[in-house]
Amino acid sequence: MKHGKKYTDSRKLVEGSKLYDVNEALDLAIKTKIAKFDETVEVHVRLGVDSRHADQQVRGAVVLPNGTGKSVRVLVFAKGDAVQAALDAGAEYAGGEEYVTKIQSEGWMDFDVVIAAPDMMGLVGRLGKVLGPRGLMPSPKAGTVTPDVAKAVTEAKAGKIEYRLDKTNIIHCPIGKVSFGAEKLQENFDALLGAIVKAKPATAKGQYIRSCVVATTMGPGIKVNPNKVG
Repeated sequence: MKHGKKYTDSRKLVEGSKLYDVNEALDLAIKTKIAKFDETVEVHVRLGVDSRHADQQVRGAVVLPNGTGKSVRVLVFAKGDAVQAALDAGAEYAGGEEYVTKIQSEGWMDFDVVIAAPDMMGLVGRLGKVLGPRGLMPSPKAGTVTPDVAKAVTEAKAGKIEYRLDKTNIIHCPIGKVSFGAEKLQENFDALLGAIVKAKPATAKGQYIRSCVVATTMGPGIKVNPNKVG
């Protein structure tokens, strides 16, 4: 794969074999930013578990102390007073059957987070094939199926992110924007890794955090010492 000159130049700043401390890695990630836009800083963590086993799944959600730097559009499935409560909390859309129809018939997807009251999951379940592959299906583990939809909306707007193990046993998550600076990014990093460590399955054996890499949207990966995180 051929990279552009800016990427090649920024790659020279990173020692490929070195395991950096978190603060060093985040400082370096900021320096290797190459795009004109405010790039997202991402964390990729490989865990010593096997995602093929149900008792070794790692999934949850955490509110990043400094948010993600991204504004999210929230759709809430609720009825009665909960609809107005969700809208008052900042949800862009709240309702029931009408949104199921809009998604199914129009392919409407103008939202980033979906929250549902428990009594609406029978209705939302009809959207599984649409929302599931996009990672938008509400889940109790992620706190997006809850009777307190207003609180869930507030958290989503404040920078709540979901982390989930993929088929290769890696978790990929954004922790903010380059413009946050290293200190705020580290606070978000610590919150995410703390949540992942807390979610360690009882059946996990050996080293839990096998590797950790941080990178900006367009920049090179920077290896973090896995023994110094979490």
